[in-house]
Formats: sequence, structure tokens, C-alpha cells
Amino acid sequence: MYDLLAGLSVIEASSFVASPTAGLYLAQMGAEVIRVDQIGGGPDFRRWPVTRHNDSFYWENLNRAKKSVALDLGRAEGRELLTALVRATGQFLTNFPVGGFLSHDRLAAGRADLVTVRVMGWADGSPALDYTVNNAVGYPMLTGAGPDPVNHVLPAWDLLTGAYAAFAMLAAIRRRSVSGEGGEVRLPLSDVAIGTVANLGGVAEMFYTGENRPRLGNAVYGLFGRDFVTRDGERTMIVVVTSRQWANLVAALDLCEAVAAVEADRGVSFATDDGLRFMHRDALYPLFERAIAARDHADLAAVFDAGGIVHSPYRTMYEAVQDPALVADNPIFGAADNPSGFTYPAAGAFATLPGAERQPPRAAPLNGEHSEEILADRLSLSSGELARLIDAGIVGVASR
Repeated sequence: MYDLLAGLSVIEASSFVASPTAGLYLAQMGAEVIRVDQIGGGPDFRRWPVTRHNDSFYWENLNRAKKSVALDLGRAEGRELLTALVRATGQFLTNFPVGGFLSHDRLAAGRADLVTVRVMGWADGSPALDYTVNNAVGYPMLTGAGPDPVNHVLPAWDLLTGAYAAFAMLAAIRRRSVSGEGGEVRLPLSDVAIGTVANLGGVAEMFYTGENRPRLGNAVYGLFGRDFVTRDGERTMIVVVTSRQWANLVAALDLCEAVAAVEADRGVSFATDDGLRFMHRDALYPLFERAIAARDHADLAAVFDAGGIVHSPYRTMYEAVQDPALVADNPIFGAADNPSGFTYPAAGAFATLPGAERQPPRAAPLNGEHSEEILADRLSLSSGELARLIDAGIVGVASR
């Protein structure tokens, strides 16, 4: 946690991954992010992984450092309170549909300089999820050895969209600070996905070659990079991205003569050309497979580290979280109270600001934990009016 965005308040009405991730990143940098949900929790409130008591680890980690207001959004008075909060605050983050009571035009009718960032599925407003957008842009047909598509389990497009949405919020606020102009930013997952394909050269590649890229399993396209198995059965990924790394890798495995023989036979030099190493992988891989299979992993790891060679063994996520360098000794983690009641290392801001004090991660709120505080502060509701709204079931307050 840092205080770079202290003084900025954002109303968030969202669920699942992309939009809550944007709010999380803003909160980790010091913004006051006020999440508004249905009383009892929104559709992602119990999303797995969960405890035996059905408390969601997913929810309490995507919503750390936020405040919570709970309203009955199925009733007109609850919707009016959310509308009033958005207008009073001036910054709104959501993945609700373009139309309806949370449309930007309706909200901006009561506040012309409102900034809205809206995460969407498809640009036409139709729904989509990370897992359907991913297959629509072709990545599962590149993953694995084939012929069947392979879905990845990481919701990459959700996470990229969340990060871009946080950036878009700050960019729109910057424009408003200069011009006084508010506005809406619409951010479809599908555009983030296909735009990323384009940024990585994929759109140009398809039009240039007129054909699909071959399936490569664990090999890295265009580089010398693949998984290999050591003598003691450790599977490790090795990737070369510089000429120095290539020279050090060849020397570390005592393959200078063997690689030189391949170069002479094929009339090429691998010293400085990533593409040539990739193109001639049929001759290079067997050499490296045999050399690596003759050495134990610990021995190779020490030599690779000394030579600046990029490598990493494969391991389970359970093994990864036991690694002190990743978790226990990593300053992004700290202790926090959690709604689930379970204590574990909690992640704070990913960025580190040298010289600035890092605040510990904060807990996610209970549903409705800040309802009274926010409604009294932002809408100047009296204690009597708040009591009426709570008794009527329009406003929810935290309970366990």
C-alpha cells in the first residue's frame, strides 16, 4: 500500500475479475475505492476458492483495501442511492451494462464532469468472459502440442483489462483536470485481447504469412527456449534472449564443438541470431537434451546462475508459495485481518517505491461495513434517515 492517490475517491459497482482488479490497483496506490454491492453480496461473493464456511478467498483478495456499501439494488430507492453516490463522488468504475440506470449519460445528467470507466465483454455490449474471449482470438490453438485446443487457467485478459481500466481512469481524470471535461471510457475484453495480439505482432503475422503458426508445445516461438529434463528427473525451462546467454549456455554444457559442427553443416552462425537458433531447433534440441540429461539439476542451476542464463524448474503452486523469495521474504506480502477469519500472507501493491514507506496490505471489507459512514459523509444522510433505510432493508450493514 502506498498513498500516491490519496484524496481520490472512486465508486465501484462490479463483479468477477477485470473491474474489481482495476479498483484493487487504485486502492493499493492510496485511492479510496468504495465498492457498492447488493445486500448479502453480488454474484462473485462466494466464488471459489472458498473456506469450509463458504467464505471466498477470491473475493477477499480482489477487494482488499476497499470500503463496502450494501444496497438493495432491486428497489428504486437503492438504485437512487447508488446514483447519488456516483454523482457526489465524480469517478465511477463498473462492468454493469451500457444501458440501464447506470448508463453514463443518465449519471452525467446530474454531474457533467463525471468520469466513468466501463469494462465490457464485447464492444457491442454483448457478454463475454476471459475464457470465451481467449478462444475467440486463437491462443488455445497455439497452446500445447495439439491437435486439441488447450485453455489456460490464468484469466489473462481479465487481468490486463483491469490494469488498463485503472490506467484509463487516471488518464480520464488527467484530461478533466486540464479541460474540465468528463466522459466515459468503454473497455471491452475482446478489444484488449485482439489489441494485444496485434501489439505482439500476431495480426501482422497472420496477414503476412497467410497461415497459422505451428503448435510448439513448450518451445518458445522465435527463440531458443524449451523445457528439458535433468539426470535427477527435474524438468526445467531454459530461455535464451541474448548473445551472452547463448555463449554461456553452450559453454556451460560443453557443447561448443557440437554446436560449431551444426553451424558448419548448415552454413549459419547462432552467435547473435535468435531466429536462426529457433529455425534449426531440430538439430540443436537433441544436443541440449543429451547434455542436460547427463547433469543433476542443482549442479546445472549453479552454473546457469553464474552465467546469467535464464532458467526455472517446474513446480506446483503449493511448492511456489513455500518459496521464501516469492512469499515469506517478499515485501509485497504482509499480515491482514480477513473476512474469512483465516490468516495467510496477503499481497499488497506489486510496485516498490524506493525510499517510500510501504504500508501493510489491508483487509477486504465485510459486506456493508461502511454503508453508514459513506452515506452519511457523501450524501449527508442523518442518523434517523439511515436508520429508516436500514430498517426498510434498502441499506445493508455488516454482520457475521
